[in-house]
Amino acid sequence: MPAFNSSIFTTATFILVGIPGLREAHFWLAFPLCLLYLFAVLGNCTVMYIIKVEQSLHEPMYLFLCMLAAIDILISMSTMPKMMDLFWFDSTTIDFNACLIQMFCIHSLSGMESTVLLAMAFDRYVAICCPLRHGAILTNSRIANVGLAAVIRGTALMAPLPIFIQRLPFCRSRVLSHSYCLHQDVMKLACADIRVNIIYGLIVIISAIGLDSLLICLSYIFILRAAFSLSREARFKALGTCISHICAVFLFYVPFIGLSMVHRFGNIHGSVVHIVMANIHLLVPPVLNPIVYGVKTKQIRQRIMRLFQRARRWHHSPSQVHNRFEKH
Repeated sequence: MPAFNSSIFTTATFILVGIPGLREAHFWLAFPLCLLYLFAVLGNCTVMYIIKVEQSLHEPMYLFLCMLAAIDILISMSTMPKMMDLFWFDSTTIDFNACLIQMFCIHSLSGMESTVLLAMAFDRYVAICCPLRHGAILTNSRIANVGLAAVIRGTALMAPLPIFIQRLPFCRSRVLSHSYCLHQDVMKLACADIRVNIIYGLIVIISAIGLDSLLICLSYIFILRAAFSLSREARFKALGTCISHICAVFLFYVPFIGLSMVHRFGNIHGSVVHIVMANIHLLVPPVLNPIVYGVKTKQIRQRIMRLFQRARRWHHSPSQVHNRFEKH
């Protein structure tokens, strides 16, 4: 293979794409995208605030939910601003180093989210199968260690990805097939052997996403077996505490696995399917997770209603003061 000057890496740029066939509508599509971004940030910040101030929610499940909300905020911040820049201002280029940073953030945060979802499944398993030992097993220090392990695991697994990309020369088309940088998308543009990237990508998917999803399935097998040994009322109550987590698992893993399969075996260029899957995987869970947990958690619902009532009273108070002043 011929030698390539290292300057090719620092000066290269990639071309991001929006939605094929809808370029004329990109300006208008940016408005709902902006709303999704605001909902994701505000919704997850609200959930974190409520869990912090509500003493009854200082339990393992909700502490893990705080971690999930923080990760969803970071994922939204790493993807949506550049997408809005692309849709609103037709800013299609992204610097090579910026692309590597975005790629690392997306993949490492996805790995952290998978770890947290696995920890939440373990929490549900302990709460239903070993309820008397739940507090002794999942102490605050162990929950903090799980959060630290999620960060270390996601960072360590995904750190080699930008390094493997940086060693590749790009002498062909630099048009990506997404509105952001993904490892499996960028590596296919290289004009060199990418077997190392493919093998390591498979290792990451199997050892992280594949293993986590398998362990989550196993935990729910044990949960179902334990639940069916309970009375009907206790069974529905126990399984009701798992609905929110099951929704979060499906929102994360189904689009992720589908996108990986399309990238691995499908012809993605010119196809809208992979773009829809990628956008669902990265944009929808940060928006829907706080809604799902807010609907299913009574304390969160009540606290949100109190916040709305307080905001309404604050909104009406200036007019009330003005009316009183006029009467006098």
